[in-house]
Amino acid sequence: MTKADLVDKVTSLGDLTRRDGEVIVDLLFDSVIGALKSGDKIEIRGFGSFRTRQRNSRIGRNPKTGAKVDVPAKKVPFFKPSKELRDLVNPKGLLNGAAVNAHHPPPM
Repeated sequence: MTKADLVDKVTSLGDLTRRDGEVIVDLLFDSVIGALKSGDKIEIRGFGSFRTRQRNSRIGRNPKTGAKVDVPAKKVPFFKPSKELRDLVNPKGLLNGAAVNAHHPPPM
């Protein structure tokens, strides 16, 4: 799903113009980005939470030349889905007659 698809979905929910849908979607994204920039955590019950994680500096490698490269410390956005979302994406049940364990999937 693209941002345009999301705008179309929001617009189809009521008497909204496409511009209204774009404003709503942009406001949602801008709010999430602004909260993450200021170091806040966003929690949406039944969906998941967004936060930032700190990555330490490290020495990387240029894959083309093999030369060592210093990679600076940085913050990266992180999403953790809620249990409800995980259960919706991975329904409990049987796979080929065997019980499915989310932590140990069956061999292929």
